[in-house]
Amino acid sequence: MTIMTGGQALVQQLKREGIDTIFGLPGIQLDWIFDAIHAEREHFSLFHPRHEQACVYMADGYARVTGKIGLALVVPGPGLLNAAGAIATAYAVSSPVFVVTGNIESRNIDRGKGLLHEVRDQTGMMSHVTKYQARALTPAEVPKLVHEAVRALSTGRPRPVELEIPPDVLEAKGEVSLVDPESFERPGPVPDLVEKAARLLATARRPMIFSGGGVIRSAASAELARLAELLEAPVVMSVNGKGALSDRHELALPLRGLPVVGPEADLVLLVGTRFVQGLMSQVLQPWVAGKTLIHLDIDPAMIGNTYETALALVGDARKGLAALADAIGRRPAGRESRRAELAALKRFLEADARRQSPQADYAYAIRDALPDEGVFVQESTQVGYWSAAAYPAYRPCTYLTSGYQGTLGYGFATALGAQVGLPDRPVVSINGDGGFAYNVAELATMVQHRIPLTVVVFNDNAYGNVKRYQETRFGGRTIASDLHNPDMLKLAEAYGLEARRARSPAELKATLKEVLERREPVLIEAPVPPMPAVNFRPYVREDAAVAG
Repeated sequence: MTIMTGGQALVQQLKREGIDTIFGLPGIQLDWIFDAIHAEREHFSLFHPRHEQACVYMADGYARVTGKIGLALVVPGPGLLNAAGAIATAYAVSSPVFVVTGNIESRNIDRGKGLLHEVRDQTGMMSHVTKYQARALTPAEVPKLVHEAVRALSTGRPRPVELEIPPDVLEAKGEVSLVDPESFERPGPVPDLVEKAARLLATARRPMIFSGGGVIRSAASAELARLAELLEAPVVMSVNGKGALSDRHELALPLRGLPVVGPEADLVLLVGTRFVQGLMSQVLQPWVAGKTLIHLDIDPAMIGNTYETALALVGDARKGLAALADAIGRRPAGRESRRAELAALKRFLEADARRQSPQADYAYAIRDALPDEGVFVQESTQVGYWSAAAYPAYRPCTYLTSGYQGTLGYGFATALGAQVGLPDRPVVSINGDGGFAYNVAELATMVQHRIPLTVVVFNDNAYGNVKRYQETRFGGRTIASDLHNPDMLKLAEAYGLEARRARSPAELKATLKEVLERREPVLIEAPVPPMPAVNFRPYVREDAAVAG
């Protein structure tokens, strides 16, 4: 045992767990943590943004592109509440974010005295957006609770965890034993059930795979490709699952392919997914009724939660997919090739996506300028909505969304964290002018920490989607949807940031190609007119020849 403060115990255990990057804002309840970080400043990289929500968004972006734990430090009460939307977003996308916060002094917790930053049942409040919550009341408890939080992040479905340590505990000294780190195993599904599933897959005439974010979280892209190729089965990827199989792969389909191949499938393998898609996600898809569904997921609560499942495989996606491929062994004989029909469908979907102007023009300008390994961080803006349906992703962890939360304003700060995690790879953050303002102060963070992110702001001086809905659904009556924006170039200049203006998709592409090579922080404003709603056409087989 060693005598340490609670703050030192936290920092030393985080170091032992392999965490070396922190996104945090200091405050009086956290002073002893930050002093302990200062003593270990050779080990830790500390990024301090301008708002608590950005702390967690950055931790989330970092975690999603690296697969490591993203650590966020925020003060209790209003600081934690400021971060709650970002924690909910990380929860929605199953991101391994570790939130450490303070509280009021331990003897006064939940006594309702109205002390600085006091909120009632802070731990209980966090239980709705985190997988694990704990409170340390002595320095000796801190290492064990940090380790248990890491265990929760490393086993089962990864989702945010929260640990709170009151300031008196952070300051107090006591005998502390650090906990040795562990390698946590993610179990595969039961072998007998794998064999049963493999027989069903091998005998199906038109199997289909629906791949979600869990495939990316478990780094199962190679296993997914192997099984799909054995079965010659189309792979439809959810929005959070984009890039699990390269969109260049002949079996890869975007979500818009589901209404075509889904009804024709006699068996559907669901992997790492809730299988709930779309704005009206509570509406069940009628074609699923009567289908044989096999569901492979690390989270048993997800299996059968939306549709009745014939076979439940509880386990890690990578291990499960590998076991299925091993059990099948070789491509089933006697099955007709589907390559021609899938190629025709892919041609149609791309041609239909490209006709959506100007959203497709701007999105492809980015795609053409960004290398395969570059990261695209989506936002709640028209180009973002198009991208969710049609943006081609060629590698895992290169397309980030806010998941089912649909969090306006998350993108810029999340992209900052992604760029911190991948300093040698280009990251592009797209934003609308409305959502960008939510975290506009983080321009200072980008400059101060020299984060070489490229930020694109599509500026129509409105909450464009809201305004169009008002115009089309409410007889042209608009309210609270027009915006007054600063001159974006002057704003960037005020922050000491390079800024450019691109007035067309061609200009955007040329500008991106130039600035991405230089690896410097840059803001690009793209003034745009009001955009029409994205309107994709349904696929009919007669269109295949025309589209090709």
